[in-house]
Amino acid sequence: MKLRTVLLDLGGVFYEGTRLIPGAQDALARLRGSGLALRFVTNTTRQSRAALLQELSRLGLAVATDELLTPASAARAVLLERGLRPLLLIHPGLAPDFDGLDLHQPNAVVVGDAGDHFSYAGLNQAFRLLQAGAPLLALGRNRYFKETDGLSLDAGPFVAALEYAAGVDAELLGKPAPALFAAALRPLACSPEQAVMIGDDVEADVNGALAAGLRGILVRTGKYRPGDETRLAAGGDVADDIATAVAQLGLDAA
Repeated sequence: MKLRTVLLDLGGVFYEGTRLIPGAQDALARLRGSGLALRFVTNTTRQSRAALLQELSRLGLAVATDELLTPASAARAVLLERGLRPLLLIHPGLAPDFDGLDLHQPNAVVVGDAGDHFSYAGLNQAFRLLQAGAPLLALGRNRYFKETDGLSLDAGPFVAALEYAAGVDAELLGKPAPALFAAALRPLACSPEQAVMIGDDVEADVNGALAAGLRGILVRTGKYRPGDETRLAAGGDVADDIATAVAQLGLDAA
């Protein structure tokens, strides 16, 4: 089936820290020139949507607001729809995405990558709420991500700790949740078979996309580690970087 949409991870695919990955800008320009619909689907939860868009602009990556999908925006929609008051275990940089929500007497727990702002007191408060029946909303469950000085713990280990302690299952709002891939494609009236996901996380990006019916390409940049190919689900592809992945799409025929 003809390719119509390309879903793209950001960190580790287009840049690492504050450094663009070689060929990233040219790859994006080639995708723009192809006429394919683009959506940038990230599990990053240390920056607000507005701050992330500014950072992308500074790096020379032009991304429109409606092209960027984040788990924080999905979480906000769920909280408002269900009338939930969240305890936010998040990074301060993400707080603007939850402005205006009622945080008094929380009856739900939202966990993102809070980094150094995780504390025993906060996690214990979350544990007690979960034991009392509050839902656990996870902005992601990635195990780690790539920083300039090496790999760092992501939100996943903290989500797993709360699940284990409280005996509950988190509702995942970021990749690899099938609903996130569906939400990216729905406004474009695009079927999963007409879309591909390119990312550096074998589980969240590529296997998640494959499970949702999309194609998936794993790039050997960012958090990629040697041997990740062996964990690819059937049908997954591998490319050295974003430029190579885009070349593999055969855009002249798209």
